[in-house]
Amino acid sequence: MTAPAIATALPDDKTLLELEEKFDPEMRFRPSVPPATQIIKWLLVALSCFHYYTAGFGLLQEVTHRGVHLAFVLGLIFLVFSASKKAQAEPMAHGWATPGGVPLVDWLLGLACAASVLYIPMVFSDLAFRVGNPSMLDVLFGSVLIITLLEATRRSMGWPLPLIAIGFSIYAMAGPIFPGLLKHAGASWSQLVNHQYLTSQGIYGVAVGVVATYVFHFVLFGVMATRIGLGQLFLDMASSVAGRYAGGPAKVSVFGSAMFGMLSGSSVANAVTVGSLTIPAMIRVGYKREFAGAVEAAASTGGQITPPVLGAAAFLMVEFLNVSYQTIIAAAIVPAFMHFFGVFMQVHFEAKRHGLRGLTEEEMPKLRESLRQRWPTLIPLVLMIWILVSGRTPYLAAFVGITSCAIVGLSTLAQGNTARNWGLLAVLHGILVAMAFVDWGTETEWIRLGLFAGGGAVLGAAALLGGVRGRIGYPVIGEALETGAKYALAVGAAAATVGLVIGVVTLTGVGFKVSYIITSAAQSISQVFSVIVPAGLASQQGMTLFAALVMTGVVCILMGCGIPTTANYIIMVTVAAPTLVQLGVELLVAHFFVFYYGVLADITPPVALAAYAAAGMAGGDPFKTGNTAFRLGLAKVLVPFVFVFSPSLLLVAKGFTWYDFVVTFTGCVLGITVLAAALSKFALVEMSRWEQALCVLAALLLIAPGLTPTLLGAALCLPVLLRQITAWRLAQRGLIPA
Repeated sequence: MTAPAIATALPDDKTLLELEEKFDPEMRFRPSVPPATQIIKWLLVALSCFHYYTAGFGLLQEVTHRGVHLAFVLGLIFLVFSASKKAQAEPMAHGWATPGGVPLVDWLLGLACAASVLYIPMVFSDLAFRVGNPSMLDVLFGSVLIITLLEATRRSMGWPLPLIAIGFSIYAMAGPIFPGLLKHAGASWSQLVNHQYLTSQGIYGVAVGVVATYVFHFVLFGVMATRIGLGQLFLDMASSVAGRYAGGPAKVSVFGSAMFGMLSGSSVANAVTVGSLTIPAMIRVGYKREFAGAVEAAASTGGQITPPVLGAAAFLMVEFLNVSYQTIIAAAIVPAFMHFFGVFMQVHFEAKRHGLRGLTEEEMPKLRESLRQRWPTLIPLVLMIWILVSGRTPYLAAFVGITSCAIVGLSTLAQGNTARNWGLLAVLHGILVAMAFVDWGTETEWIRLGLFAGGGAVLGAAALLGGVRGRIGYPVIGEALETGAKYALAVGAAAATVGLVIGVVTLTGVGFKVSYIITSAAQSISQVFSVIVPAGLASQQGMTLFAALVMTGVVCILMGCGIPTTANYIIMVTVAAPTLVQLGVELLVAHFFVFYYGVLADITPPVALAAYAAAGMAGGDPFKTGNTAFRLGLAKVLVPFVFVFSPSLLLVAKGFTWYDFVVTFTGCVLGITVLAAALSKFALVEMSRWEQALCVLAALLLIAPGLTPTLLGAALCLPVLLRQITAWRLAQRGLIPA
């Protein structure tokens, strides 16, 4: 009896959206009925069109751009997210109190929120005279915005982040009652509203600016690229590369999630999309349900750290560090590789231990056929990366990528018969390249608009003449614009709410106080360990830094249990990163450390969203899946410590040397391999407990920066390696069980 075929094609777009709404709390929208359905749809499309246009033809004035973005985002949240889970699950009938199935109070809250946001751009001309001396109207509109913002964030993300913002706000006003270093003069409500609402240090700060200027565009690009079939091509390539080997579907999950993560930048979306194909296949070949879900979850969290798109926090780094996006991409390459390599090695050893098979030729997609059908879908990604590394702005690169997706989708056939449209593809992409690379002088925006309109006319004429029939139609593009805007709602609200936290930090100076507290605690801990650790093994300064890193990492993970990576990163950069800088860590390295530990929260119980989404798809126990995913992602736990003590691993950090890089990189690869074997209890044959213990110690030494610990770790591995080789040879001869 032959095994049933394993699916090789992703579910359709509608099914994927349903899966995301089921497993991602940020995508659970309430059902509506006409006319609200049409109003919400076109408002979402308008939001996407606004960002798409400004990315290609020029951003608006900073305050205006952020205001329009935030007004759309917060207003829409009240229309698409209900006030309670019960109301979200049960659709309401159309009536005077519930127009379009949306309660009248939500319509009013959305309008009030949007009006309070747009008030600032309207009075911007004399805003300088209001800062520090707000009028009654300023305080009124600011109060409305703060209250509605907290409610919008609660609806789209839950209670944790609003409670953190409320706690910080209470601290700002009740400063005199706090003890010791935390005590400060305190601020009145009017002063707090002035700082949070009328300045760029609060709600209208860097976080909202980055989401409105960069993040939205790359989210939209990811949706468009998926719609035209680039995600399916990536999975086909991953299946062809890794599917035939032991435990093939799990290795496909690792490779596929790495490539698909370049498009999505979201752990949960990555887990749902790739997992819909790989999780059933892993279970089919013999992996336990919890392990199958954990593999997908651990691999999917790499989406936020995988160049070139990364997650929203990467664009925040550009603003906070004042460096180019190319610098962030270069710094992320090696740590991202280490994460996926660590997951891959544990998957490999697990498959070998249990004798799990790979995919057969019949179960794998035909790579040549897939490339023949879908090769044009690579054009948008290649073009976007080309523009990114050339030094152009990231939002212009995203604009060209989105436009290229539309061109490829509308002018190439799903069956791969693109020959008759090659000329059209070349002409339209030539126009895009001209728009991106040619400096047209003072009339740049108008000439770009003319080129864009001309390209649209060429495509439209070709379609009307019947010469073009694409893999997608204009309705799919409309749906992608709508879906892309939906993805941005929760992160937009989170960015604005985090602005409240940053505002309190800048208003009260609590960040410096927290840094002093962490530094003092780290020094106390290091003094305790200095009695235990031999004097020559670690310096006092090194142990102090190590203690500070551990405390920072733990806080990042705990914060990440309730808030998204982007919000976690912003808060920790504001509060904790200065501590690491004071202890001698380079600013870029400190930001990457905080970023990586924020991402880790997606697979760290008790609130591991990516792991729980994968567990739901696998039908496994969520907590066990989360624990296993954390174990699979241990490389992501250890590598940030490595690049703090050896910054050369980030390639672009100050003091980079090839010697340090080669020693550290080699040690990490060997250490991650040894650690994976120890955690899987298998290398060439089953491991005994003493071998596991020795391998864990050896792995820690191998991963530690420096030639001496690397050589010590390698020496510790030798007894295990000799025993494993001997046992494997005996097993091959049938003298002992394999």
